[in-house]
Amino acid sequence: MGSGEIKDSFPQVMTVSELSRYLRVHPSTIYKLLRRRELPAFKIGTDWRFNRQTIDRWCEQRTKSTQ
Repeated sequence: MGSGEIKDSFPQVMTVSELSRYLRVHPSTIYKLLRRRELPAFKIGTDWRFNRQTIDRWCEQRTKSTQ
């Protein structure tokens, strides 16, 4: 299975749990980034949601800034 197929297995809008699996980090890391306002997200009621394309761009920008 290629990386594109793996990405496609995740929904376009993800929950904290789905994002933590997508990024392969613990959910507490997601909440820490949210508290610091470092992670692009939006709320539906009291629940955080994440747009997969926005997260992919965020990851690319972070990768570029650390090179």
